Amino acid sequence: MSRVVVTGANGFVGQALCRLALAAGHTVTALVRRKGAVMPGVTEWVHDTPDFADLDAAWPAGLQADCVIHLAARVHVMHDQAPDPDAAFDATNVAGARRVAEAAHARGVRRFVFVSSIKAAGERDGGVPLSEDAAAPQDAYGRSKLRAERQLAQFGASTGLEVVSVRPPLVYGPGVRANFLSMMNAVARGLPLPLGAVKSRRSLVYVDNLAHALLHCATDPRATHGCFHVADDDPPTVAELLRMVGDALGRPARLVPVPVGALRALGKLTGLGPQIGRLTDSLQLDTCRLKRELGWQPPYTTREGLAATAAWYRSRDQRQ
Repeated sequence: MSRVVVTGANGFVGQALCRLALAAGHTVTALVRRKGAVMPGVTEWVHDTPDFADLDAAWPAGLQADCVIHLAARVHVMHDQAPDPDAAFDATNVAGARRVAEAAHARGVRRFVFVSSIKAAGERDGGVPLSEDAAAPQDAYGRSKLRAERQLAQFGASTGLEVVSVRPPLVYGPGVRANFLSMMNAVARGLPLPLGAVKSRRSLVYVDNLAHALLHCATDPRATHGCFHVADDDPPTVAELLRMVGDALGRPARLVPVPVGALRALGKLTGLGPQIGRLTDSLQLDTCRLKRELGWQPPYTTREGLAATAAWYRSRDQRQ
């Protein structure tokens, strides 16, 4: 069994990852910014200095680790108000990640798994699922993730630290927030959705599939370097996804077949072009490298992931 340090362990993905790692018998240390935010069985390490400054000096005495899985990040936000978004994202996602890798290497850690984003590759697939060679980020967040991937790879090559980058697409599952939760709310309330004619396909990943893949990359002896895309199998169209969400919730999605051209025109008029683009452009990931080189397969189907997400959603309503 391995000794794993997880940054961002109190987040949506981090909690799923810690739970899975504990169930597999691994020793887990959570590097978090506030006390009391981790689950039983996980050792807590609180370090609240911004962007992981002085992390090497703060490394707990006696803490030994085989791998660090780096989830912590400044996440993508709509309408970023930072004066210089690239600099703001780079401070955490590039310089911060580099500091964690440097501290890990100095303390004898063998492997560093960096959780990147499909936004490092691009926003659309152009008709061909995106491979790991794709590198066309369209915003400050995506650019920061791509720069981090490249700097960490160089650091690993020069020091011998095994650096693996993993690019997930949209992540969903129990505890999901933001756009996916808004979509579930709309379906659950029976709101008419003008997306019945959208045939673009969007890769997504169930949070437990992602956690499983990250742990696989952390422990498989073949995962010594490189970048891997991870996603559920069989990406649905936007309309199919909404119908699947409706099936899981027991509330059929009300889809109105508005032509895609009309939706895009509306996006230009309302200033919602980027949001409409994410719904009407295909973004499929090629996950063959992860399967071929590491023998990984997603343990859950999208329907199983949505069923678990719907069960959480219903229980959430009952508690409110």
